Amino acid sequence: MKLSKVKTDKSDAKMICRYAEQVELRLWEGQSKNQIESLQISRLLDLYFKQRTALKNKIHGEKVLGNPSAIVLKSLKQSKRALDKQIKELEDRLTEIVRSEHQDLLTRLESIPGMGRKTSMMLIVLTDGFKRFETAQQLCSYSGLTPTIRQSGSSVRGRSRISKVGNKKLRNLLFMCSFTACKHNKACKLMYDRIVAKGKSKKLALIAICNKLLKQAFAIAKSGLMYDETYKGMKPV
Repeated sequence: MKLSKVKTDKSDAKMICRYAEQVELRLWEGQSKNQIESLQISRLLDLYFKQRTALKNKIHGEKVLGNPSAIVLKSLKQSKRALDKQIKELEDRLTEIVRSEHQDLLTRLESIPGMGRKTSMMLIVLTDGFKRFETAQQLCSYSGLTPTIRQSGSSVRGRSRISKVGNKKLRNLLFMCSFTACKHNKACKLMYDRIVAKGKSKKLALIAICNKLLKQAFAIAKSGLMYDETYKGMKPV
């Protein structure tokens, strides 16, 4: 805002105009009805998952007391069963939407070793079938997996960390996938072994695997090809 001491509708309009002149902006595109519904379902599922976890913890806590109230346990279990039913219905509807529009893409993403159904579907929903991103780097930034560097002069040299400014749910799903990928995905396994051999931490290696999986998914989505670990037609990602 150039440290302006004036804030009025007119001054704001001028600042927005200057910003638009200096930065090339992409024309906004509305989302389809199915895309909007998919995002709404995924957000509601996040809420229900948290509530179900809280109920599970509460049930466990009541049981370890040694003398749990029968009516309390009954109520908690009924609430959990109701949540399970709602989650199942929402997941079925989300699967139906994704398959109706992106069945081919879903199949190709699932062909990547380590990339499960849940993560593949969430990638499709959050990226609108990968139409929201033009490069794999943009997708990695959206997931909060790109490194941040803190350095000033010769005295301040902070450790590089991932930014975490991005979609936390997608980042968590990818991290869970990384455990399987570093065992069964040839490219990921080679990267994991190489990083660990250099003396780096295993967590750092797993984060690198998350980036690798995202880049593989982006390449698969944009190329229209199934995953093939021997394929040399695309640049390595």
